[in-house]
Amino acid sequence: MGSALLSQWVEGPEAITVVDPAGSDVPDGVTLVTDRAAIADRNFDLIVAAVKPQLIDDVLPDYAAHLAPEGYVLSIAAGYSASRLSKVMGNAPVIRTMPNLPAAIGRGVSGICPGPLATAAHTEHAEDFMRRAGTTITVDSEEKLDRVTAVAGSGPGYVFEIARAYAEAAMAQGFDEDEARKMVLGTIGGAVAMAGEPGAPSLEELRNSVTSKGGTTAAGLAALNGDGGLTTRLHDTLQAAYERAVELR
Repeated sequence: MGSALLSQWVEGPEAITVVDPAGSDVPDGVTLVTDRAAIADRNFDLIVAAVKPQLIDDVLPDYAAHLAPEGYVLSIAAGYSASRLSKVMGNAPVIRTMPNLPAAIGRGVSGICPGPLATAAHTEHAEDFMRRAGTTITVDSEEKLDRVTAVAGSGPGYVFEIARAYAEAAMAQGFDEDEARKMVLGTIGGAVAMAGEPGAPSLEELRNSVTSKGGTTAAGLAALNGDGGLTTRLHDTLQAAYERAVELR
């Protein structure tokens, strides 16, 4: 996820340095160092915690001294609280963010949660920074960020699974895989774009606009969610993801 976000962040005015012992590829305009000693005498206005949560206690303390006096830490590490990270970083201001996979193409949805020491200026910068990768929603508690994780962070997985099952059903109707994928993704993409138009009707109104009484869509919808099973399954999906996010924190 760090690499995906970096491809969008590089479009901004900041000078970005990546420390990666593995020497991963970085976009043009980004400075890559493989040894922290190369930045021993430098301070940064922002340090991004983009390592696996289980590595934070071992890796991040070495970087506390590199944070400028008015700087802050932006964490994309799931399941690691702002208060814990702040202590690791010498009581630094921390803002947690939870992006999702489409951030890689600038179409992500990112939750933002300022920690108690984060200032309005820190939050404003974090929002601007993450908007380069898509849309943002700022929440006032890590509990709410866990709910953003359940809805948006994990959301692409649900959409891909629904699309996969939809395409499989299309193939059962006699279409080959390429035909099914083209129809399913085109239909989903077109419907989502239509719903996202400024001034678009509610989702319920849009559904009703394509549903004639006694018609084919009505028959399909009755099979899909006539008993409320789909609605219940989606509620259960988000609740399970939320509860797991709480466990990880």
